[in-house]
Amino acid sequence: MRILEKTERRLGTKLFLKGDRCLGPKCAMVRRAYAPGVHGSKKGGRRGKSPSEFGELIREKQKMRFFYGLDDSDIKSYVKRASQKPGVFDAHLMRMIESRLDVVVRRLGFVPSGRAARQTVVHGHITVNGRAVRSPSYQTKKGDVIGLTERSARTPSFASLSERMRATTPPAWLTADPERKTGTVTGIPERDLSAGVTFDAVKVKEFYSR
Repeated sequence: MRILEKTERRLGTKLFLKGDRCLGPKCAMVRRAYAPGVHGSKKGGRRGKSPSEFGELIREKQKMRFFYGLDDSDIKSYVKRASQKPGVFDAHLMRMIESRLDVVVRRLGFVPSGRAARQTVVHGHITVNGRAVRSPSYQTKKGDVIGLTERSARTPSFASLSERMRATTPPAWLTADPERKTGTVTGIPERDLSAGVTFDAVKVKEFYSR
C-alpha cells in the first residue's frame, strides 16, 4: 500500500489508487504533499527539481497510466486511435477511455478504486443491459444500463452498494440509481476536472510521438 502512496506523491497528484482513503485526511497527498525520499521537500510544498521536458511528458503519461490502471500498450493504442479521428484529440481520447466498462463501474460507485473495478468486471459480477460482461475494456455507449448479476446482487460484498452509490457523485454523462443498484450511460464522456482527471492528454500524445 505504501508503494501506491509513494507513486501519488512522486507524481504530485491524487490518483485515487487507494479508493475511499484518497477522499479523506489520511490520503498521502494530504498528509505528505511532497515527493518521497531524500529529494522531497516539506517546505513550501516544493517537489524538488523541476522535471526536464521529456521528464514532464513521462510524468503526464504516468498520471494517466496509474489513474486508469492501464498498461503502456493500452495507452499507446488509445492514443493512436484518437489521433486518427478528425477533431480534437484529447476529447476523443477521453471518450474512449471513460467509456471503458471498468471506468464506468468505478465512476458509478460500484467499487472504490480502479483495481477493484477491473477485478469486479473480470470476475463476472457486472452486467450491461442485463448481460454479463467480463471485459474491463468493453466500450459502453449512451443508453447502456450497468448493473449486477442476480447472484452477485445477493452476496455480502454488495450488501452496502446502495449506500456507496448514494455517497458517490458520478460525472455528468452517467446517472446512478442507488435503489436499483444500477447506473445508466446518459451522455458522451467529456473531460471533467471534478472527476479527478488531472493529466495533460496532449503531452501524453507527445510522449508516444517521440
